Amino acid sequence: MPSRVPSLRMLRSFFTDGSLDSLGTSEDARSKRHSTSDLSDVPFSAVRKEGWLHCKQILTKKGKAEDREDMLAWIKVIRENSKAEGEDPGFASQALINKKLNDYRKVSPAGAKPDSSPKGSRGLGIRAEFLKQTGTSAPRSPRQDAAVAKDESGSQKAPWGINIMKKNKKSVPRAFGVRLEDCQPAPDNKNVPLIVEACCKVVEDRGLEYMGIYRVPGNNAVVSSLQEQLNKGATEINLQDERWQDLNVISSLLKSFFRKLPEPLFTDDKYNDFIEANRIEDASERMRTLRKLIRDLPGHYYETLKFLVGHLKTIADHSEKNKMEPRNLALVFGPTLVRTSEDNMTDMVTHMPDRYKIVETLIQHSDWFFSDKEDKGEK
Repeated sequence: MPSRVPSLRMLRSFFTDGSLDSLGTSEDARSKRHSTSDLSDVPFSAVRKEGWLHCKQILTKKGKAEDREDMLAWIKVIRENSKAEGEDPGFASQALINKKLNDYRKVSPAGAKPDSSPKGSRGLGIRAEFLKQTGTSAPRSPRQDAAVAKDESGSQKAPWGINIMKKNKKSVPRAFGVRLEDCQPAPDNKNVPLIVEACCKVVEDRGLEYMGIYRVPGNNAVVSSLQEQLNKGATEINLQDERWQDLNVISSLLKSFFRKLPEPLFTDDKYNDFIEANRIEDASERMRTLRKLIRDLPGHYYETLKFLVGHLKTIADHSEKNKMEPRNLALVFGPTLVRTSEDNMTDMVTHMPDRYKIVETLIQHSDWFFSDKEDKGEK
Protein backbone atom coordinates (compact mmCIF):
# COMPACT_ATOMS: atom_id res chain seq x y z
CA MET A 1 0.00 0.00 0.00
CA PRO A 2 1.43 3.42 -0.95
CA SER A 3 2.70 5.62 1.80
CA ARG A 4 1.12 8.79 0.33
CA VAL A 5 -2.02 9.64 -1.54
CA PRO A 6 -1.36 9.62 -5.30
CA SER A 7 -1.39 12.92 -7.14
CA LEU A 8 -4.42 14.19 -9.06
CA ARG A 9 -2.53 13.66 -12.30
CA MET A 10 -2.24 9.96 -11.48
CA LEU A 11 -5.88 9.93 -10.43
CA ARG A 12 -6.92 11.41 -13.77
CA SER A 13 -5.16 8.62 -15.64
CA PHE A 14 -7.31 6.05 -13.86
CA PHE A 15 -10.46 7.81 -15.02
CA THR A 16 -9.34 8.28 -18.59
CA ASP A 17 -7.05 5.44 -19.75
CA GLY A 18 -9.18 2.48 -18.65
CA SER A 19 -6.61 1.09 -16.25
CA LEU A 20 -9.32 0.51 -13.69
CA ASP A 21 -10.33 -2.60 -15.65
CA SER A 22 -7.12 -4.25 -14.50
CA LEU A 23 -7.89 -3.92 -10.83
CA GLY A 24 -8.24 -7.22 -9.00
CA THR A 25 -11.55 -8.54 -7.84
CA SER A 26 -10.20 -8.80 -4.33
CA GLU A 27 -11.29 -5.23 -3.68
CA ASP A 28 -14.90 -5.90 -4.74
CA ALA A 29 -15.96 -7.24 -1.38
CA ARG A 30 -14.53 -4.22 0.44
CA SER A 31 -16.10 -1.75 -1.97
CA LYS A 32 -19.55 -3.25 -1.41
CA ARG A 33 -19.40 -2.03 2.18
CA HIS A 34 -19.43 1.58 1.06
CA SER A 35 -21.71 3.85 -0.91
CA THR A 36 -20.48 6.80 -2.82
CA SER A 37 -22.21 9.16 -0.43
CA ASP A 38 -19.88 7.89 2.32
CA LEU A 39 -17.03 9.77 0.70
CA SER A 40 -18.32 13.08 1.95
CA ASP A 41 -17.43 11.91 5.45
CA VAL A 42 -14.11 10.19 4.64
CA PRO A 43 -11.27 12.14 6.24
CA PHE A 44 -7.95 12.50 4.59
CA SER A 45 -6.36 10.20 7.21
CA ALA A 46 -8.76 7.40 6.28
CA VAL A 47 -7.83 7.74 2.64
CA ARG A 48 -4.17 7.49 3.61
CA LYS A 49 -4.86 4.49 5.90
CA GLU A 50 -6.92 2.34 3.54
CA GLY A 51 -5.21 3.44 0.40
CA TRP A 52 -6.32 5.67 -2.43
CA LEU A 53 -6.84 2.70 -4.75
CA HIS A 54 -9.56 1.46 -2.39
CA CYS A 55 -11.27 4.82 -2.38
CA LYS A 56 -10.93 5.08 -6.11
CA GLN A 57 -12.39 1.61 -6.40
CA ILE A 58 -15.47 2.94 -4.59
CA LEU A 59 -15.78 5.80 -7.04
CA THR A 60 -15.25 3.82 -10.21
CA LYS A 61 -16.71 0.39 -9.59
CA LYS A 62 -19.91 2.09 -8.46
CA GLY A 63 -19.71 3.85 -11.79
CA LYS A 64 -22.68 6.16 -11.33
CA ALA A 65 -23.79 8.73 -8.77
CA GLU A 66 -27.06 8.00 -7.07
CA ASP A 67 -28.13 11.61 -6.87
CA ARG A 68 -26.95 15.21 -6.94
CA GLU A 69 -25.63 15.16 -3.37
CA ASP A 70 -23.70 11.98 -4.15
CA MET A 71 -22.02 13.66 -7.07
CA LEU A 72 -21.07 16.66 -4.96
CA ALA A 73 -19.47 14.30 -2.45
CA TRP A 74 -17.21 12.89 -5.18
CA ILE A 75 -16.19 16.36 -6.24
CA LYS A 76 -15.47 17.39 -2.65
CA VAL A 77 -13.04 14.49 -2.16
CA ILE A 78 -11.36 15.21 -5.49
CA ARG A 79 -11.01 18.90 -4.63
CA GLU A 80 -9.58 18.22 -1.15
CA ASN A 81 -7.10 15.74 -2.55
CA SER A 82 -6.14 18.27 -5.23
CA LYS A 83 -5.35 20.82 -2.56
CA ALA A 84 -3.35 18.27 -0.57
CA GLU A 85 -1.23 17.52 -3.60
CA GLY A 86 -0.73 21.23 -4.35
CA GLU A 87 -2.23 20.98 -7.85
CA ASP A 88 -4.41 23.52 -9.65
CA PRO A 89 -8.13 22.96 -8.99
CA GLY A 90 -8.92 24.49 -12.36
CA PHE A 91 -7.08 21.62 -14.04
CA ALA A 92 -9.41 19.16 -12.36
CA SER A 93 -12.44 21.10 -13.49
CA GLN A 94 -11.40 20.72 -17.11
CA ALA A 95 -10.56 17.00 -17.23
CA LEU A 96 -11.52 14.80 -14.33
CA ILE A 97 -14.65 16.68 -13.32
CA ASN A 98 -15.85 16.84 -16.93
CA LYS A 99 -15.76 13.06 -17.18
CA LYS A 100 -17.66 12.51 -13.93
CA LEU A 101 -20.24 15.14 -14.88
CA ASN A 102 -20.88 13.40 -18.18
CA ASP A 103 -21.44 10.13 -16.33
CA TYR A 104 -23.79 11.85 -13.91
CA ARG A 105 -25.86 13.49 -16.66
CA LYS A 106 -26.51 10.10 -18.25
CA VAL A 107 -28.32 8.84 -15.15
CA SER A 108 -29.61 12.03 -13.52
CA PRO A 109 -33.18 11.81 -14.96
CA ALA A 110 -33.70 8.35 -13.48
CA GLY A 111 -31.83 8.69 -10.22
CA ALA A 112 -32.20 12.35 -9.35
CA LYS A 113 -33.86 13.32 -6.11
CA PRO A 114 -36.12 16.37 -5.75
CA ASP A 115 -34.43 19.48 -4.46
CA SER A 116 -35.83 20.36 -1.03
CA SER A 117 -34.13 23.73 -0.61
CA PRO A 118 -36.47 26.72 -0.14
CA LYS A 119 -35.44 28.53 -3.32
CA GLY A 120 -33.96 25.57 -5.15
CA SER A 121 -30.72 25.56 -7.07
CA ARG A 122 -32.07 24.94 -10.53
CA GLY A 123 -30.01 27.79 -11.91
CA LEU A 124 -26.74 26.24 -10.67
CA GLY A 125 -25.60 22.85 -11.86
CA ILE A 126 -23.04 20.69 -10.07
CA ARG A 127 -20.30 21.98 -12.32
CA ALA A 128 -21.21 25.56 -11.54
CA GLU A 129 -21.34 24.89 -7.80
CA PHE A 130 -17.94 23.25 -7.86
CA LEU A 131 -16.42 26.13 -9.83
CA LYS A 132 -17.97 28.56 -7.36
CA GLN A 133 -16.38 26.71 -4.44
CA THR A 134 -12.95 26.54 -6.05
CA GLY A 135 -13.01 30.13 -7.28
CA THR A 136 -12.47 29.11 -10.91
CA SER A 137 -14.56 29.79 -13.97
CA ALA A 138 -15.54 27.52 -16.79
CA PRO A 139 -13.61 27.95 -20.06
CA ARG A 140 -15.45 29.91 -22.76
CA SER A 141 -15.22 29.75 -26.49
CA PRO A 142 -14.16 32.84 -28.48
CA ARG A 143 -17.78 33.30 -29.54
CA GLN A 144 -18.93 33.27 -25.91
CA ASP A 145 -16.20 35.76 -24.96
CA ALA A 146 -17.34 38.10 -27.72
CA ALA A 147 -20.97 37.84 -26.57
CA VAL A 148 -20.02 38.60 -22.97
CA ALA A 149 -17.91 41.57 -24.03
CA LYS A 150 -20.82 42.88 -26.07
CA ASP A 151 -23.23 42.53 -23.13
CA GLU A 152 -20.81 44.31 -20.80
CA SER A 153 -20.28 47.17 -23.22
CA GLY A 154 -24.03 47.47 -23.69
CA SER A 155 -24.63 47.58 -19.94
CA GLN A 156 -22.05 50.36 -19.59
CA LYS A 157 -23.65 52.42 -22.31
CA ALA A 158 -27.21 51.97 -21.07
CA PRO A 159 -27.09 54.52 -18.21
CA TRP A 160 -25.44 57.05 -20.51
CA GLY A 161 -28.18 56.64 -23.10
CA ILE A 162 -30.89 56.99 -20.47
CA ASN A 163 -29.32 60.20 -19.15
CA ILE A 164 -29.20 61.65 -22.64
CA MET A 165 -32.86 60.86 -23.16
CA LYS A 166 -33.77 62.48 -19.87
CA LYS A 167 -31.67 65.50 -20.66
CA ASN A 168 -33.24 65.98 -24.08
CA LYS A 169 -36.76 65.40 -22.82
CA LYS A 170 -38.74 68.57 -23.33
CA SER A 171 -39.99 69.98 -20.03
CA VAL A 172 -43.54 71.20 -19.56
CA PRO A 173 -43.74 75.02 -19.79
CA ARG A 174 -44.34 76.74 -16.49
CA ALA A 175 -46.01 80.08 -15.81
CA PHE A 176 -44.37 81.65 -12.75
CA GLY A 177 -40.71 82.17 -11.92
CA VAL A 178 -39.39 81.46 -15.44
CA ARG A 179 -38.14 83.70 -18.22
CA LEU A 180 -40.70 85.10 -20.66
CA GLU A 181 -39.41 82.97 -23.52
CA ASP A 182 -39.94 79.82 -21.44
CA CYS A 183 -43.57 80.56 -20.54
CA GLN A 184 -46.58 78.90 -22.12
CA PRO A 185 -47.36 81.24 -25.05
CA ALA A 186 -50.72 82.74 -25.84
CA PRO A 187 -52.52 81.20 -28.85
CA ASP A 188 -52.81 84.52 -30.70
CA ASN A 189 -49.36 85.93 -29.90
CA LYS A 190 -46.46 83.50 -29.40
CA ASN A 191 -44.32 86.22 -27.79
CA VAL A 192 -46.86 86.95 -25.03
CA PRO A 193 -47.35 84.50 -22.12
CA LEU A 194 -50.72 82.79 -21.88
CA ILE A 195 -51.19 83.90 -18.28
CA VAL A 196 -50.77 87.59 -19.23
CA GLU A 197 -53.31 87.39 -22.02
CA ALA A 198 -55.82 85.50 -19.85
CA CYS A 199 -55.63 87.92 -16.90
CA CYS A 200 -55.91 91.01 -19.09
CA LYS A 201 -58.91 89.52 -20.92
CA VAL A 202 -60.76 88.81 -17.67
CA VAL A 203 -60.15 92.34 -16.35
CA GLU A 204 -61.18 94.00 -19.60
CA ASP A 205 -64.31 91.86 -19.90
CA ARG A 206 -65.58 92.42 -16.36
CA GLY A 207 -63.44 94.99 -14.54
CA LEU A 208 -63.08 98.14 -16.63
CA GLU A 209 -65.45 99.98 -14.31
CA TYR A 210 -64.41 98.13 -11.15
CA MET A 211 -63.22 100.77 -8.67
CA GLY A 212 -59.64 100.38 -7.56
CA ILE A 213 -58.82 97.60 -10.00
CA TYR A 214 -55.17 96.47 -9.50
CA ARG A 215 -54.97 98.45 -6.27
CA VAL A 216 -57.02 96.12 -4.07
CA PRO A 217 -55.21 92.80 -3.42
CA GLY A 218 -56.93 89.43 -3.82
CA ASN A 219 -57.07 86.42 -1.49
CA ASN A 220 -53.55 85.03 -1.13
CA ALA A 221 -54.68 81.40 -0.81
CA VAL A 222 -56.69 81.54 -4.03
CA VAL A 223 -53.85 83.30 -5.86
CA SER A 224 -51.40 80.62 -4.73
CA SER A 225 -53.81 77.89 -5.82
CA LEU A 226 -54.02 79.33 -9.32
CA GLN A 227 -50.25 79.69 -9.48
CA GLU A 228 -49.78 76.01 -8.63
CA GLN A 229 -52.29 74.96 -11.26
CA LEU A 230 -50.69 77.08 -13.97
CA ASN A 231 -47.20 75.88 -13.04
CA LYS A 232 -48.25 72.30 -13.83
CA GLY A 233 -48.15 73.23 -17.50
CA ALA A 234 -51.81 73.86 -18.30
CA THR A 235 -52.12 74.60 -22.03
CA GLU A 236 -55.61 76.01 -21.61
CA ILE A 237 -57.22 78.12 -18.91
CA ASN A 238 -60.80 77.55 -17.84
CA LEU A 239 -62.09 81.07 -17.30
CA GLN A 240 -65.35 79.61 -15.99
CA ASP A 241 -63.51 78.27 -12.93
CA GLU A 242 -64.84 79.89 -9.75
CA ARG A 243 -61.36 81.13 -8.85
CA TRP A 244 -61.29 83.22 -12.04
CA GLN A 245 -64.43 85.11 -11.09
CA ASP A 246 -62.79 87.31 -8.44
CA LEU A 247 -61.28 90.38 -10.17
CA ASN A 248 -58.99 91.15 -7.25
CA VAL A 249 -57.55 87.63 -7.44
CA ILE A 250 -56.91 87.94 -11.17
CA SER A 251 -55.32 91.40 -10.87
CA SER A 252 -53.07 90.11 -8.07
CA LEU A 253 -52.17 87.06 -10.19
CA LEU A 254 -50.99 89.32 -13.03
CA LYS A 255 -48.89 91.48 -10.71
CA SER A 256 -47.39 88.37 -9.13
CA PHE A 257 -46.38 87.05 -12.55
CA PHE A 258 -44.29 90.13 -13.36
CA ARG A 259 -42.90 90.35 -9.86
CA LYS A 260 -41.57 86.78 -10.08
CA LEU A 261 -39.90 87.10 -13.47
CA PRO A 262 -36.20 86.18 -13.05
CA GLU A 263 -35.39 88.66 -15.82
CA PRO A 264 -37.48 91.84 -15.30
CA LEU A 265 -39.56 93.18 -18.16
CA PHE A 266 -37.16 96.11 -18.73
CA THR A 267 -34.19 93.67 -18.40
CA ASP A 268 -31.19 93.98 -16.11
CA ASP A 269 -28.72 95.24 -18.69
CA LYS A 270 -30.96 98.17 -19.73
CA TYR A 271 -32.23 99.14 -16.30
CA ASN A 272 -29.68 101.90 -15.69
CA ASP A 273 -30.17 103.20 -19.22
CA PHE A 274 -33.89 103.65 -18.59
CA ILE A 275 -33.22 105.45 -15.31
CA GLU A 276 -30.74 107.83 -16.98
CA ALA A 277 -33.05 108.41 -19.96
CA ASN A 278 -35.90 109.41 -17.66
CA ARG A 279 -33.66 112.06 -16.11
CA ILE A 280 -32.93 113.83 -19.40
CA GLU A 281 -34.18 117.41 -19.03
CA ASP A 282 -35.17 117.95 -22.65
CA ALA A 283 -38.62 116.38 -23.03
CA SER A 284 -38.27 115.48 -26.72
CA GLU A 285 -34.85 113.93 -26.22
CA ARG A 286 -36.11 112.00 -23.21
CA MET A 287 -39.03 110.56 -25.22
CA ARG A 288 -36.83 109.56 -28.16
CA THR A 289 -34.28 107.91 -25.87
CA LEU A 290 -36.94 105.96 -24.03
CA ARG A 291 -38.48 104.82 -27.29
CA LYS A 292 -35.15 103.66 -28.65
CA LEU A 293 -34.46 101.66 -25.48
CA ILE A 294 -37.88 100.03 -25.74
CA ARG A 295 -37.30 99.07 -29.37
CA ASP A 296 -33.99 97.46 -28.38
CA LEU A 297 -35.64 95.07 -25.93
CA PRO A 298 -35.60 91.34 -26.86
CA GLY A 299 -38.61 90.11 -28.84
CA HIS A 300 -40.57 88.50 -26.02
CA TYR A 301 -39.95 91.47 -23.72
CA TYR A 302 -40.92 94.07 -26.29
CA GLU A 303 -44.14 92.27 -27.32
CA THR A 304 -45.18 91.60 -23.71
CA LEU A 305 -44.51 95.21 -22.68
CA LYS A 306 -46.50 96.45 -25.69
CA PHE A 307 -49.42 94.15 -24.80
CA LEU A 308 -49.41 95.13 -21.11
CA VAL A 309 -49.11 98.89 -21.70
CA GLY A 310 -52.01 98.71 -24.18
CA HIS A 311 -54.08 96.96 -21.51
CA LEU A 312 -53.20 99.57 -18.87
CA LYS A 313 -54.10 102.32 -21.35
CA THR A 314 -57.54 100.71 -21.73
CA ILE A 315 -57.95 100.67 -17.93
CA ALA A 316 -56.90 104.33 -17.69
CA ASP A 317 -59.43 105.29 -20.37
CA HIS A 318 -62.16 104.24 -17.91
CA SER A 319 -60.65 106.11 -14.96
CA GLU A 320 -63.84 108.09 -14.40
CA LYS A 321 -65.43 104.85 -13.15
CA ASN A 322 -62.53 102.83 -11.80
CA LYS A 323 -60.49 105.78 -10.46
CA MET A 324 -57.25 104.36 -11.89
CA GLU A 325 -55.57 107.14 -13.85
CA PRO A 326 -52.14 106.57 -15.47
CA ARG A 327 -50.38 107.85 -12.36
CA ASN A 328 -52.28 105.49 -10.06
CA LEU A 329 -51.52 102.56 -12.33
CA ALA A 330 -47.85 103.63 -12.41
CA LEU A 331 -47.73 103.57 -8.61
CA VAL A 332 -48.90 99.93 -8.71
CA PHE A 333 -46.84 98.64 -11.66
CA GLY A 334 -43.74 100.87 -11.56
CA PRO A 335 -41.83 98.97 -8.85
CA THR A 336 -42.88 95.63 -10.38
CA LEU A 337 -41.88 96.31 -13.97
CA VAL A 338 -38.90 98.68 -13.72
CA ARG A 339 -36.46 96.86 -11.45
CA THR A 340 -33.43 94.62 -11.40
CA SER A 341 -33.38 90.89 -10.65
CA GLU A 342 -31.35 91.64 -7.50
CA ASP A 343 -33.09 94.79 -6.33
CA ASN A 344 -31.54 96.47 -3.31
CA MET A 345 -32.94 98.97 -0.87
CA THR A 346 -30.76 101.81 -2.13
CA ASP A 347 -32.06 101.51 -5.69
CA MET A 348 -35.61 101.16 -4.48
CA VAL A 349 -35.38 104.44 -2.57
CA THR A 350 -33.35 106.52 -4.99
CA HIS A 351 -34.96 105.21 -8.22
CA MET A 352 -38.58 104.96 -7.11
CA PRO A 353 -39.68 108.30 -8.66
CA ASP A 354 -38.03 107.30 -11.94
CA ARG A 355 -39.86 103.97 -11.97
CA TYR A 356 -43.20 105.66 -11.49
CA LYS A 357 -42.51 108.25 -14.16
CA ILE A 358 -41.34 105.74 -16.78
CA VAL A 359 -44.50 103.62 -16.52
CA GLU A 360 -46.76 106.69 -16.40
CA THR A 361 -45.13 108.07 -19.55
CA LEU A 362 -45.55 104.78 -21.40
CA ILE A 363 -49.27 104.62 -20.54
CA GLN A 364 -49.87 108.23 -21.55
CA HIS A 365 -48.14 107.85 -24.95
CA SER A 366 -48.52 104.15 -25.61
CA ASP A 367 -49.62 104.61 -29.22
CA TRP A 368 -46.50 106.54 -30.12
CA PHE A 369 -43.99 104.39 -28.21
CA PHE A 370 -45.16 101.26 -30.00
CA SER A 371 -45.92 102.74 -33.41
CA ASP A 372 -43.78 103.50 -36.46
CA LYS A 373 -44.06 107.29 -36.11
CA GLU A 374 -40.71 109.03 -35.89
CA ASP A 375 -40.66 111.84 -33.36
CA LYS A 376 -42.91 113.19 -30.71
CA GLY A 377 -42.49 115.59 -27.81
CA GLU A 378 -43.99 114.97 -24.41
CA LYS A 379 -47.45 116.36 -24.04
